[in-house]
This record gives sequence, structure tokens and C-alpha cells, in this order.
Amino acid sequence: MNNKTKKLLIVSLAPTILKEGKYWSYSPYVNEMDLWFKYADEQRIISPFTYPEEVLMKPFSTSTIQRYYIPFFAFNTIINILKAMLLMPLIVLQMIRAMAWADHIHLRCPANVSLVACFVQILFPSKQKSTKYAGNWDPNSNQPWTYRLQQAILRNTFLTRNMKVLVYGNWPGETSNIYPFISATYRDAERVPFQPKDYTETLVFVFAGMLVPGKRPLLTIQFIEALNIQGIPARLELFGDGPLRSEIESYIATQQLESQITVHGNQDKTVVKAALLTAHFNILLSKSEGWPKAVAEGMFYGCIPVTTAVSCVAWMVGEGQRGIIVAPDLEQAVSHFKAVFNREDLNGMAAHALNWSQQYTYDRMEADIESVLAGTFVSQV
Repeated sequence: MNNKTKKLLIVSLAPTILKEGKYWSYSPYVNEMDLWFKYADEQRIISPFTYPEEVLMKPFSTSTIQRYYIPFFAFNTIINILKAMLLMPLIVLQMIRAMAWADHIHLRCPANVSLVACFVQILFPSKQKSTKYAGNWDPNSNQPWTYRLQQAILRNTFLTRNMKVLVYGNWPGETSNIYPFISATYRDAERVPFQPKDYTETLVFVFAGMLVPGKRPLLTIQFIEALNIQGIPARLELFGDGPLRSEIESYIATQQLESQITVHGNQDKTVVKAALLTAHFNILLSKSEGWPKAVAEGMFYGCIPVTTAVSCVAWMVGEGQRGIIVAPDLEQAVSHFKAVFNREDLNGMAAHALNWSQQYTYDRMEADIESVLAGTFVSQV
């Protein structure tokens, strides 16, 4: 496929910062944007050029990017709302200028910037557009009203025309412009054949994620602790860092869990991959997710996911055929895990997980992005 988009505009909250003669932004976002930019002749970004937090940064590989300046704004306090209202004429004008330039408009949702962009894109019904909705698309989930408003505008095919809205998971009954879309970490060449594992030995779990309240890392540690107390030998390899690290390490020391829990901190992708290749389970007891990358990564290497039913997780794990869905309550989670552990063919479940996840590789995601920009995308989820 060689049909490149001529002029691609990205609308994003992620800051675009000029540093050392290059444009930099949030590393995971840059990794994906490099794929989108690869299939466009000209690339521009409209985003804030400052950000109130420190984030992990890297430069875009494309050297020809141009940007439209808009200030950072938020709607989380009365003062910030007033500031945003004063800035809004400038922001809207910049968005109109940017969208008028583009052949293809790509929104990164949900965010404050994309909320404004959802309204402005209505002025350009004939332009080709796409949205990557990186949050939870579940219509029954509890979400901020600003997210709900963005979803409502995006799924309204009268207001939002020529738009492909790429969402995580397959949600029956959606409008015709909503397309299931899968993110990915590993390439085709990184696939491995399924290798049965011995579930009679000490069970190894992998947690990979930020050590923040939303990921519930302490509940994860208590889950491993409870399994050992109840006679199921288990060990946790914990990868990640964050504000809860000191609290977690204090709990491990107080409860004398050093033989059960290893806190590795942030590690390279290859180190996490090596752990997943030998682990029995990966575990993610999140409060909320968009695309639960850690679940998909574990499944890719035959780890059975133990996870809460957030976002599209239930669909990912086949309603329990390829993983174990537990309640975010310690007693209930341990009880259900033990029931499945004692009843199910775990190697069969792990094989199902691996075969499902290995359909969705980085190479396939890149091909899907190319087809979105070419206007030929058909979801194969």
C-alpha cells in the first residue's frame, strides 16, 4: 500500500517540546506517532508546548514536523475553568487554522484538547478524520462528564462525518463509525510457540505497571500473600515504579514477604519479556484501564491473566476462557482464583491466551494505521 496521506494533523494533549533542535514528547505516544507520521508526506501537531508535570520524554524520529502553539489548559478547578475560557478564542482559532491545513485530522482522545477538537472538527465535514480513543469506551462505566461528552460527539454520525473512531474492545450496538482497534507491543518475529508450564510448582506471577492507586499494587501483593497463607505457594515479580513504591516496600518488610515478592522497579522491555516467558500468570487488578497493555503482553507469552473486569478486559479474556476475572476484593479474588485453579485445564487456558494475543502484533498495528490513513481500514478484531 503506497497511498500516503499528504498532510496529517495530530490533535493531542501530550506536549510537543522543542529541545536540542528536535521535537520531543511523552515516550509511548512518540512511539505510536512515529508510525502515523511514516505514512504522511507532511506532519503537523497541535498541542500544548508546556506541561505541568515531568514525563518520560523522547524525540520524534520524523524531522519535518511543524507545530501549532496552544497553551496548556484544564477544567479541574474554578480558576482553571476561568483561565480556559479566556484562552478559548485563541485555542479554537488555532484549531481551525490547523484543521483547514490538513488532509487528514487525527484526534487523540480523551483529553481537554480533544474535547475542544471534537466541536471544531464539526466545521470540517468533508475532511478525512480518525480518532484514537485511548480510554475506556465501556458505555456502562463510570467516567468524567467530559469523557462522556467526547464519546457522544464522536459516535454521532450527523455531527461527526468521515471519521473512523478507533476504540479498545468490541462493543455491540455501536454506531457505524466506531471500529475496534488493538494496540500492541511485540512484533511478528517475537512470537513463540506455546510451551506447557508446570502448575504444581511455585506459581510465578508478574505485575508490570505504575505503582499508583489505580493499579492497586498493594492489593496484588496481599493476593500473593493470601495464596501462600492458604497453602498455594506463589511468588510475585513486580516491575514498575511510582509514588506507592515506598509504602509497598514497607509493607513487604513489615510482613516479611521478601521471599514472596521482588520489587524490580522500572526495567527494559526485554527484562519484562524474559520474566513473562517463564511466569505462570500476569496480574492486573486495576480500577480503570483503556487498553490494558500488561494483560495483552502476558497473554502473548502464555501467561494466564488474573484481572479485574475493567474496560475491554472481559472481551480480551473471552469471558473467562483465556483468563481469570476476579473481583477487586481480596477474599473474593482469592476464593475465585482457587476455584478456577483447582477446576480448569490451566495449560489449555494459557494456550488460548497465547493464540489470541499473538494475532495482534506491532506489525499488524502498523498495517492498520497505514490503512486508516489510506481510507481502507476494515477492523479484523
